[in-house]
Amino acid sequence: MNMPHSRKPRVALIAGPTASGKSALAIELAQRTGGTVINADSAQVYAELRILSARPSPDEEAQAPHRLFGHVAGTENYSAARWAEEAKAEVAAAHAGGSLPILAGGTGMYIRTLLDGIAPVPEIDPAIRAEVRALPVAEGHRQLAQIDPQAAARLNPADTTRVARALEVVRSTGRTLADWQRERVGGIGGAIDLVPLVLLPDRAWLAERCDRRLAAMFDDGAIDEVHALTARDDIPANAPVRRAIGVAEIVAFLDGSLMRDEALARAQTATRQYAKRQYTWLRHQSPSDWPREDSIETSKRATHFARLLQH
Repeated sequence: MNMPHSRKPRVALIAGPTASGKSALAIELAQRTGGTVINADSAQVYAELRILSARPSPDEEAQAPHRLFGHVAGTENYSAARWAEEAKAEVAAAHAGGSLPILAGGTGMYIRTLLDGIAPVPEIDPAIRAEVRALPVAEGHRQLAQIDPQAAARLNPADTTRVARALEVVRSTGRTLADWQRERVGGIGGAIDLVPLVLLPDRAWLAERCDRRLAAMFDDGAIDEVHALTARDDIPANAPVRRAIGVAEIVAFLDGSLMRDEALARAQTATRQYAKRQYTWLRHQSPSDWPREDSIETSKRATHFARLLQH
């Protein structure tokens, strides 16, 4: 595809909730433009979870260049900051090779970190981190309310990870996390010509697709995938890969706590809830000038995107 000249290098972005059809659209767009698909989904980075994370299949990956899919071992504590650095490198490599970088995913934190940058929070004092992480979440939230009441009011009191992060930052640095986040650095948003498209299909269609896809995952190897994951001694119980949606439900089935149908139903519910959160974030928190697309037909979406690229 011939693209108009721009002084800034062009980057395409396909954002959408889980099961909205991002992968299929990214592949078709890559085929039309000679593009490179770059993963922006936090679960799809892990090597151990191809099926349960709905990573593109080997056949799908063979249809266009794919980057940052399944490249992280479950033993690693991967972060949005690390992904952003790797994504920057892949975007630059695609540009250097004359290929359109096509970011595809629904992890809002990843997208924001890449485009807007990251708060330059200093390294947390290890002693403070250990002390904070050992606190029950209710006690952590109580302490946070005393020294950063705005964060305490904003966060879910049961959100162990975010409460601990907010508390350790203010205790270690003397500044609130929100204060640090106002100084974001390293984002590429101002250096690129971003062409985004947000997929927001009909909610009922999306919920039904989530349910159907989870059932297929259970039938097609997700249970074996989780069994292999949990059988490894080198992946700790609190590793991020173990927190992927569906892992806990399958573990409960494997240890006899749940029947298979109940485990599937709970995983489907968790997936629908996750899709709803993504949908809400993308609809209300992504920039208002990002085009929205409610069509569910890949070819129509690709044609729409192709028009956006021609502007």
